Amino acid sequence: MSATQEKSTFKRYVQVGRVVLLTVGPFAGKLAAIVEIIDHKRALIDGPKTGVPRQAISFNNISLTQIVIPKFPRGARAGVVSKKWEAAGVEDKWNSTAWAKRLAIREKRRQLSDFERFQVMKLKKERRSVISKALAKAKKSA
Repeated sequence: MSATQEKSTFKRYVQVGRVVLLTVGPFAGKLAAIVEIIDHKRALIDGPKTGVPRQAISFNNISLTQIVIPKFPRGARAGVVSKKWEAAGVEDKWNSTAWAKRLAIREKRRQLSDFERFQVMKLKKERRSVISKALAKAKKSA
């Protein structure tokens, strides 16, 4: 097998139309699309549906998602980005990923009140008790 025929394990490439998750700054946690690649360290992104303004951003400050908007023109303006975003159903695709679900759970836990955290602790304690009793019973019968 030659080097060009090898199957790469790397799947996410920096490309125009790739949806990214911002990890740093005031828009952290929001989605945007790569509109243009500036150089090997930066890209121009735009997220009109998520409130992310068009800006140059370092690749160190974003995470590439598995979502790519098909037939995305280079240097597209905000209106085109918005139409392509809707046509590709990016929000629905993102919300169905395990990554988005994990982030939503983390945010929900962050928003819990003191009493809600107490309730969670009591429920976990109850669950541990039930599991340990069932395990002890299974060990005794075995």
